[in-house]
Amino acid sequence: MNPRRPPASGWELHPQLAADTHPVAHLGLSELRLMDDANHPWLILVPRVEGAIEWIDLDPAGQAELSAEITTVSRALQALFKPDKLNVAALGNMVPQLHIHVIARFRDDIAWPRPVWGSATARPYSAEMLVERVAALQAALGKATGTA
Repeated sequence: MNPRRPPASGWELHPQLAADTHPVAHLGLSELRLMDDANHPWLILVPRVEGAIEWIDLDPAGQAELSAEITTVSRALQALFKPDKLNVAALGNMVPQLHIHVIARFRDDIAWPRPVWGSATARPYSAEMLVERVAALQAALGKATGTA
């Protein structure tokens, strides 16, 4: 993965993503954030590319880098949580800024087998659980990238 690059001039995190998520890490291209829903281990990758709404708004190098970041984040979630399935999606129907959901799913989770969106009321993290979850995710990412 490329070293962290600064955000594109003028890039800002969409206010809805800022309100619904917590920062986890800055990757080469993307800001990695944790969805504030303790029902699911749910990460969001937001490429720091001004004006990016669709995957095709990224140049080929950006697409390749985002794909590598999705793989890294998926491996970290898999190692940390041992899910039955990983869901990876880019919807953007509610928030137009390009962002990728990577969600660890379990056969006994509250929404299984349905999509997580609209299946249950979000359960915000407690302050203590948030600190623990972010630290565990950062450690898993370090192992997935070989920087731990």
